[in-house]
Amino acid sequence: MKANEIKKGMVVGIEGNLYVAKDIQVKSPSSRGANTLYKIRFNNVVTKQKYENTYKGDDSFDDVEFLRKSVQMIYKETDCATFMDNEDYAQYTIDNALIEDELLYMVDGIEGLCALISDGKLLAIEMPASVDLAIVECAPSIKGASASARTKPATLSTGLVVQVPEYVAPDEVIKVNTSNGKFMSRA
Repeated sequence: MKANEIKKGMVVGIEGNLYVAKDIQVKSPSSRGANTLYKIRFNNVVTKQKYENTYKGDDSFDDVEFLRKSVQMIYKETDCATFMDNEDYAQYTIDNALIEDELLYMVDGIEGLCALISDGKLLAIEMPASVDLAIVECAPSIKGASASARTKPATLSTGLVVQVPEYVAPDEVIKVNTSNGKFMSRA
């Protein structure tokens, strides 16, 4: 696998260790002939240690053998979350620290979750492209506000705070992009 193919939540091997991609920043140099650089922040699957490095697009990583399974979240505790395989009903537990970014988008009944499993151990959770979340707190809507007008912060049911247009009111359900945490539309 090459650096330009890595997406947030993917698992790769680096020097014999398994890492989950947590954040990717793409930097395109302005000079001719210069390579596009990928600054990637990883978390070690076992030790939970952070690792950050910059790669060229054609730098490669060790392939990791894992299964991708459709799952649903059963319950979340203070330190871990448990997921169930939708096909064989096997249960997998993962430390909340490994999926802290993904937990901000998870609500009961969320569809489209994929688990990356290696040797019977849950490594990471892949989120759907967007999720529907309810607004629990924001300033009241302003009549006559257009879609291109100013934004205001809104706190969602999971604790995530996103910027929404002024016409959106509390208790509405909105669609949020899971890759960048931005408002997409009303649900």
